[in-house]
Amino acid sequence: MPIHEGIHDQDSDTELEINPVYVREARLSVPRHKLADHGMLPDTALQAVRDELVLDGNARLNLATFVTTWMEPQATQLMTECLDKNMIDKDEYPQTAEIEERCVSILADLWHAPSQQTATGCSTTGSSEACMLGGMALLWRWRQRRQQAGLDTTRPNLVMGANVQVCWEKFCRYWSVEPREVPMELGRLHLRGPQAAAACDENTIGVVAIMGSTMDGSYEPVAEISAELDKLAASGGPDIPVHVDAASGGFVAPFLQPALSWDFRVPRVASINASGHKYGLVYPGVGWVVWRDASALPGDLVFNVNYLGGEMPTFALNFSRSGANVAAQYYNFLRLGHEGYRQIQQTCQDVALYLSGKIAEMGPFELLTDGSDLPVFAFRVSDEQPGFTVFDVSERLRARGWLVPAYTFPANLQDVAVLRIVVRNGFTRDLAGLLLSDLQHHVKALRAHPGGHIPLAPTGKRESFAH
Repeated sequence: MPIHEGIHDQDSDTELEINPVYVREARLSVPRHKLADHGMLPDTALQAVRDELVLDGNARLNLATFVTTWMEPQATQLMTECLDKNMIDKDEYPQTAEIEERCVSILADLWHAPSQQTATGCSTTGSSEACMLGGMALLWRWRQRRQQAGLDTTRPNLVMGANVQVCWEKFCRYWSVEPREVPMELGRLHLRGPQAAAACDENTIGVVAIMGSTMDGSYEPVAEISAELDKLAASGGPDIPVHVDAASGGFVAPFLQPALSWDFRVPRVASINASGHKYGLVYPGVGWVVWRDASALPGDLVFNVNYLGGEMPTFALNFSRSGANVAAQYYNFLRLGHEGYRQIQQTCQDVALYLSGKIAEMGPFELLTDGSDLPVFAFRVSDEQPGFTVFDVSERLRARGWLVPAYTFPANLQDVAVLRIVVRNGFTRDLAGLLLSDLQHHVKALRAHPGGHIPLAPTGKRESFAH
């Protein structure tokens, strides 16, 4: 059974009624949760699935997701042509492999690796897998150092802020690493240098710095964190590497904040990951991880296989995936270039700053961030404005199709509930104006009936998906 809910609430024997307009038979019913005895015409199956999918939200109005929801028709065509290519089979599809290598080289250059020739990396299904690979490299390198020194290797820990994406919690659980999460505080919504260094010890495999927190869109100060770790090492403490989780910021900071030192310009940064399917502007299904040089990636994590037709190295958590998204990433690199990416990300940030400024002027809301890092910002209902919550606002906005997540912050700030808006390519100033108009309308209605409205979602299910 699926791990998500929904199917348990239905009778597994219920049938899916097919509109007779679509089929040659007068009536057609098929089981929902098991295979039918016979098939149906392709257009019939297509329409049956489409009829259900109309209930999904409008991707253009989804301000919760960081994931790309629009690409050019040419990119979509290219992806369709590449869907059948197995990215892992580099012997059968050598040019797809060459394109992957070019993308890694482009990113190594974009992130100021000391040398494009010595930097190493690969594509993944997304940043979650890329984070897992980066974490594994940290763990293996720490274990090797400890084993060579004859020291215990049974208690590794990873230092990070409590605002990390859930994939880091998964990594720690799956690989038996102690997660040392530094709690958030009002005025400090992410990890800072002194707190990171204070949490480290000889068993710390690395520190994770987030370039673009999913909680509020802010950048963690990678250079500051690294400087504090330099002081720790200079005073006789452990020498700890940094992994930068730039899931979103890796495709934003180089274009909007080019002078900011967060990447391989910081000597302590060993590896960086990013999501091609977020601000890399590719449809879901591609991430990237790049290591400073080959020494940062332990050789025993890389496997060589020959049963696909030729000897080839592989480092991944899955083995078969389409090359379509990698081809689409390279398409974007060719299509946009540095200036094209800069213009798109700048437009997103301009809209984010416009929106956050207008919301701040609206009255009942207080900004926690304004979109000056990522084009993402978070805001909450001011303490002086009782009578409704961010969850009420989020639910009412859904009436017009707007998906604006409401959620509480993690450890130490669980009583702070916020709304967050992610501005992506295609969310225009005009759409922002429509959102502001709807937001003002609902705030006016909620103020007119404080505490008197009925929640649209039952208690316990009012928090939106935040990532």
